[in-house]
Amino acid sequence: MPVVALFVPCYVDQLYPQVAEATLRLLERHGCTVEFPEAQTCCGQPMSNSGETAAAAPLCAHFLDVFERFQYVVAPSGSCVGMVRNQFAGLVPDHPALGKVRAATYELCEFLHDVLGVRQMKGSFPRKVGLHRSCHAQRELRLASGSERQVAPFDKVKTLLGSLQGITLVEPARTDECCGFGGTFAVAEEAVSCLMGRDRLDQHAAAGAEVITGVDMSCLMHLEGLARRERRPVKILHAAEVLLGEG
Repeated sequence: MPVVALFVPCYVDQLYPQVAEATLRLLERHGCTVEFPEAQTCCGQPMSNSGETAAAAPLCAHFLDVFERFQYVVAPSGSCVGMVRNQFAGLVPDHPALGKVRAATYELCEFLHDVLGVRQMKGSFPRKVGLHRSCHAQRELRLASGSERQVAPFDKVKTLLGSLQGITLVEPARTDECCGFGGTFAVAEEAVSCLMGRDRLDQHAAAGAEVITGVDMSCLMHLEGLARRERRPVKILHAAEVLLGEG
């Protein structure tokens, strides 16, 4: 039975704790022993993305110290996992646990698919669901093939979602377009960010989506805010919540 450390990103901890709870339940349902190291803090991504590398480095080092002892580290966030795997090496290159923790850290759906070998989820979700493929998850973690790459198509998250009973997956016209969030980009370039988000909502609506899901709650938070302000009749859920199959 694998021992898994649950890493909960800042915005999930503060705004969407139900996503962390859903992640815990999914891992335990699939036979994992889950621990939550209470010393964990931010992975440093907001600072790193803003160019504040001096502020990010101590957080990266602390992350490595906290999670070094675990066999696996799992997070419901493609962007935070992408930070650990792709940015830590440039920020804390000499930390003795860098290689071990980078190799041990997985996004939730990636862990279920690649490590546990899950292909059939339990439960049902009888709704029309649109999948938002976030940039970090798709292009850094390679959870899906991406339209710009000349490779055989694959999509690990879609495979898991599609195995739920009763679910109907509907595709937007441009399957892997950015939602416009981009962390601090949404603050620095608010108008562009919002326009991109509305485009994604329009595309999912045209496809008939009743629910939009994905593996990055940051992107979904951006879409949810736009949808709520414009009173759009669409529900936004993290993939962990949908995969519980209790809809």
